[in-house]
Amino acid sequence: MQNLFQEISNRCFLSSELQHQIINNFELIEIVRGKKILKQGNRANNLYFIKKGVLHNYYYHDGKQISSWFYSENQFITSWHSFYAQKQSFEEIECLEDCILYQISYKNYQKLIADFPSFGNFARLLAEEMLIFLDEFSKGWSFLTAKEKYQLLLTYFPDIELRIKLGYIASFLGISQETLSRLRAKK
Repeated sequence: MQNLFQEISNRCFLSSELQHQIINNFELIEIVRGKKILKQGNRANNLYFIKKGVLHNYYYHDGKQISSWFYSENQFITSWHSFYAQKQSFEEIECLEDCILYQISYKNYQKLIADFPSFGNFARLLAEEMLIFLDEFSKGWSFLTAKEKYQLLLTYFPDIELRIKLGYIASFLGISQETLSRLRAKK
């Protein structure tokens, strides 16, 4: 739980009482590779912190699975739109490795925000970070070449090729596996 405490304390003051409530509200779970922690059409009722493993968000377009992002150790993951709006998710979240996660329900997350102003600051900063990242990423992404997209992905996730199937990476980049193989050969 130290890594979870560290990530929260990077954004807010973590009192001993808040630490105690985090221990009581974040549940440690183990999920096997291939299992989905969220299915399309369901509401994202949990926020997760990744202790171990890799997950990805994806959706379907014209019947084809499109990866939208990859998450690994010491990151928070959920279907952000669904979690914050408490609406049905248009995406799914799948474990690409056996995972150890800390999960907190939306209800308990909101209670920690209400009970601890510093946790409210953490929640605000996490939401701002996700909004900034998604906004910057979405606006710049469409203007990048396939090579630039691949290089940008490697800056965020340097060991991605060791942990994620190339088909998922190609799907995320919007290119074929053959094009990805050519890009990898040139790096």
